[in-house]
Parts: sequence; structure tokens; C-alpha cells
Amino acid sequence: MILVVLEHRDGVISRASWEAAAAAQGMVPGGPMALLLPGTGLDALARSAAAAGVGAVHVIDRPALEHYSPDPFIHAIHGAVTQLAPTLVVMAHTYQARDMAPALAARLSAPLVADVIATTRHGEDLLFRRPMFQGKLVADVRARAPQGTPIFVTCQVGAFRADGLQRGDAAPVTHLEIDVPERSNRQTVEPPFREARQSVDLGQAERIVAVGRGIKAQEHLAVAQALAEAMGAELAASRPICDNGWLPMERQIGSSGQTVAPKLYVALGISGAIQHLVGMKGSRTIVAINKDAEAPIFEVADYGIVGDLFEIAPAIITEIEKSSR
Repeated sequence: MILVVLEHRDGVISRASWEAAAAAQGMVPGGPMALLLPGTGLDALARSAAAAGVGAVHVIDRPALEHYSPDPFIHAIHGAVTQLAPTLVVMAHTYQARDMAPALAARLSAPLVADVIATTRHGEDLLFRRPMFQGKLVADVRARAPQGTPIFVTCQVGAFRADGLQRGDAAPVTHLEIDVPERSNRQTVEPPFREARQSVDLGQAERIVAVGRGIKAQEHLAVAQALAEAMGAELAASRPICDNGWLPMERQIGSSGQTVAPKLYVALGISGAIQHLVGMKGSRTIVAINKDAEAPIFEVADYGIVGDLFEIAPAIITEIEKSSR
């Protein structure tokens, strides 16, 4: 059985957790799967998770889990894993999972494969593909655990598609009896971090127009901005643009920025360094516009246009405006 640990905030299960659930389905197609929901006051959220029809929902509802803190959450999830005895424990590769997963794996003397971007089969073995050295290399990792010990897996945000989740009939909800005493927490919990009001969560955008070195100068960003507005898209960039201060760092996509998986990703003047590709290659449709026909971005693009972005972007805007009349 695969156990997927769900994260939630403000009464909503994160999209990254549903991406992890979709990844888990691909690890053992058709195999049994369950969802673990830790927190407090979870009745409505548990019903919502159960209605997704992905698998049985196991709830740990304790006051100590009202806000994330490593000690009580590790204690609670360790107890659930011990009770349920899954073969795989899957989470989204969020800051929370990065905090918990190594401690859980160490506590259970279990293997951990982090930041997984794909899974494949080699005979009877399940291989986990993950980037290494800031995305310069990709490794296929084979993990083996002693009998009765699970393998912990965290999945890179945006690497798997939440809309590919196979859903069925509503699943049952069970409450696990796991004691999580308040005194088990050794940290003082501060309010959850929230981005500034003016910042943008590119991970939620359905359409993105991203610019790279090919934009040449900051004043030329107006071309990309006009295209983004015409398409109803968010404007983003590769690292050099943000390093130069032409766009804020919150709009950077790549291994040192945000990971995105929009329905449409338009790359303007982006060559396609591996550090950028790892942040956007999960996009459903990728359109690349670049003067260099040999640019690596074309290797991942669904549609490629070899040409001058300063000619092509305005032409696309004109056609969009014509179609909207």
C-alpha cells in the first residue's frame, strides 16, 4: 500500500499534494493507495479528500497539529506509518516535507529518495528519477528497504500533473488513534510565512510568458508584458533577468526559483539551460521563440518558432486581438 501525506492550509489541500498523489498512482498502477491527513478540525477537509475517490483517507486530528511544527507532525506521521505499514510513503517536495521526511526516514531506518521528477520500471524494480548537482545531472535511483520498512519519497512540485489523477468512487474516512501530546513540541510556532501582497504564486498560473537573455534590455520587457496581457498570462523570467534586477526574484523560474506546470508556457528568448528547464518542463504545452535553431529549449518545446521575438511577439498579439473582436 502507498500512503500519501497531504498538506493543507486555510481549509484547502495543496495542489502539490495532489501532484504527489498522481505520482504515487504511477509508481504502482492499480495498487492500493491511502491518504493521510494530519491537523485539527479536519471533518470538512476529510470529506473533500474522500470525495476525490483516490483512496481511503486516514485522519490524525489532534490539537497539537493545528499549525505545522516538526516534533508533533513527525510523531503523528511516525505513528500512522507504524499502524498502516505502507510500502511507500509519498509527499510533495515542499519545505515542510524537507523538514519532516529525513527525520521520519531516520527514525524508521528507512531509505529516502527526495525531489523525484519521474518513475520508471526496470524489471521488478521501481526506479526514481531525480536531479542532482542543481539539475546538471539526472540519476535513476533504486531504493530497497528491509521487510516491513517503507521507502520515503518526495516529489518535485510541478513535475507531475494533478489533473492526471485517476479518481473513483468516494472513499471511506477513518480516524487514527495516535496520541500527540502538546508537550512533545520543543519549538515555539510562529505564524505561517506568507508572501507579500504584491508577490505572485506562479505555481498557480495557467498561462505564463517567460523571458530570457534574448530580451536584450530592460526597456524591451514591454513586448513580453504586452504578450502576457493579451494572453491573460503571468510574466516570468529566467535567472539572468532577475539577477539583473529587471524583474523581481519572485518571478524567477528554475532550480533556484519557482517550479511551475501551467497549461501554456511561452518562452521568449530563453536558451534553455538545465537550471531553467527543471522549473518548467512539466508545463502541458511549451512554445519556444528563439533566434538560435540549436537552442536547448527546443528539445522540450511542443511548438518552436525560430525567429526574432521582437517581430513574432507583436504578430501573435495582433492575431489574438483579431480573434477577440
